[in-house]
Amino acid sequence: MSTQLKVNLDLLLVQRKMTLSELAQEVDITLANLSKLKCGRAKAIRFSTLIAICNALQCKPGDLLDLE
Repeated sequence: MSTQLKVNLDLLLVQRKMTLSELAQEVDITLANLSKLKCGRAKAIRFSTLIAICNALQCKPGDLLDLE
């Protein structure tokens, strides 16, 4: 059984009452790239982007990413 990385972006957005579009604007990332991350199709994420998302959502990387 292989370990997979789960992105909890949907949950955090609901908890913060924020849309994906609002987050994309605040973090200055394209909606398409943020959507790929949300759906688990992203192959990589820059640390600077991860930090920006965490700052915008007021969370830690461990809240956003989880191993299954």
